[in-house]
Amino acid sequence: MDWLQIAGAVFLTWLVLVFLFTPHINYHLSRRTSVHADDFLYTLQSTCQTALHHGNKVSIYTNGPEFYPAMLDAIRNATRSVNMECYIFQPGRIADQFIDALSDRARKGLNVTVVVDAIGSFNLWGRPVRRLRAAGCRIESYQRLRWYSLARINNRSHRELLVVDGRIAFAGGAGIADWWAFPKGRRPPWRDTMAKFEGPIVAALQGVAAENWLECCGEILTGPEYFPNLDRAGDTTAFVIRSSPSDRATASRVTFQLLMEGADRDVRISTPYFLPDRALRRALMEIAQRGVNVSVIVPGRRTDQRWVRLASRRMWGQLLAAGVQIHEYRLTMTHAKVLVIDGLWAVLGTTNIDNRSFEHNDEINVGLRDEAVAARLLADYQRDLEQSETITLERWKRRPLWEKIVGPFVWILERQQ
Repeated sequence: MDWLQIAGAVFLTWLVLVFLFTPHINYHLSRRTSVHADDFLYTLQSTCQTALHHGNKVSIYTNGPEFYPAMLDAIRNATRSVNMECYIFQPGRIADQFIDALSDRARKGLNVTVVVDAIGSFNLWGRPVRRLRAAGCRIESYQRLRWYSLARINNRSHRELLVVDGRIAFAGGAGIADWWAFPKGRRPPWRDTMAKFEGPIVAALQGVAAENWLECCGEILTGPEYFPNLDRAGDTTAFVIRSSPSDRATASRVTFQLLMEGADRDVRISTPYFLPDRALRRALMEIAQRGVNVSVIVPGRRTDQRWVRLASRRMWGQLLAAGVQIHEYRLTMTHAKVLVIDGLWAVLGTTNIDNRSFEHNDEINVGLRDEAVAARLLADYQRDLEQSETITLERWKRRPLWEKIVGPFVWILERQQ
């Protein structure tokens, strides 16, 4: 019995060390290259092991009352297949609308697949899942808690992705839940951004949707109902940033580092959880100190993760002193995950500026090289700034005493959030 106790203590110690104290990768560029340079496209494509797709159409939707109707309309007009992957699929009025639309398509004989994260959508199981399966939808749970997968318990699918007929895709920060669609008292719905994609990029997004479906049930999706021929639909150059913890140096982190350090004029970041590691904090400070305007919008008091906000705020001093501008959104919880560089490049999707997104989760983002799309996202950013409170270094120093005391004790979230 003593040996079992010792073995258990050793295992728990190892688990804590791995989860909390694994050293960060010291990300840095061997030599800075501008996002405007001719070699930048090739650097991104090669380093992130992704393919550039030209001739795409991108439509930006701001907040649930815009993107949910567009997503539901796409599902209801599907003729061949519907594939969804969600971290959050929470029972409620919005979930009922999606369940009805998905069920209708399945009853019409379409191939409908749904992957939900076992933890993020844990309370979907029961009547909602029975309704979907009774209609003919196939639904799988990603990374269920099983004895043989405990080593991967920290790996969640944080992706929010919808692909219809292999021709239309939606990606962004929002899952399926009422808090994105309906006000709570006087508080508006959550602020978020989703995008619809048409054109060659959709095949790459379909491949991402097929990836975790394969992992869940072993089925390889094939055929023209999933992978049709795709014609040019617009003028946007785009690439998919598929990120997974199978390699700690994830493509999303590499992409963010390359784009931020490649900025010549400005970096605009919207993120709900801002916990940059030491290497990224150093990069942001160096970017600001060489004259680039670096601006970050994060949730204010109306955040859904108060401890994370505390952990974030404790590290702002050096950033503010270096010239990084930080703004807290006041109106409601902001969950938008958008990066815009020099009004030329944009990235949107599911990745937060934190270690969990960069090292532990399956994530999906789309990088876009299009001034018109960047301008559309910057218009949203400017409106969000008008609803935000700017945090100065002097104000940060005057934060409440209790926050200064508690802050150092929530450092643990810097590794796990």
